[in-house]
Amino acid sequence: MAIETTFSIIKPNAVKKNAIGSIITMFEKNGLKVAAMKLTRIEKTKCEQFYAEHKERPFFGELVSFMTSGPVVLMALKGENAVTRNREIMGATDPQKAAPGTVRALYGDNVGENAVHGSDSLASAERELKIFFEAKEFANT
Repeated sequence: MAIETTFSIIKPNAVKKNAIGSIITMFEKNGLKVAAMKLTRIEKTKCEQFYAEHKERPFFGELVSFMTSGPVVLMALKGENAVTRNREIMGATDPQKAAPGTVRALYGDNVGENAVHGSDSLASAERELKIFFEAKEFANT
């Protein structure tokens, strides 16, 4: 088993629901440790950089608008197979299809406002951590 660091965002809708503590507890109870965390608002340009792979998709503008609409919690999560573990804890992208007890099933509103983001690979985690934390200490290589 490999110790990895992944990236996670608690999105504006979950922050608005006062679910920060509950979501962090879910990560911690499932073997992930918070290596870094900050409560902030994402600037539009940084958000567009973060979601650049979706730029040509019809939902891009709505996604950027939502993600910049309120405070978010940015986290570096560390643990064994952190990328995979985080994705299991989050649940399916669509909260209606997410397994009971997962973050998205409990706190997501719909596919676009699904409470949390988590890196889908180690490469994505490194890119995303650099965007928001600008730290080399989280490198998985």
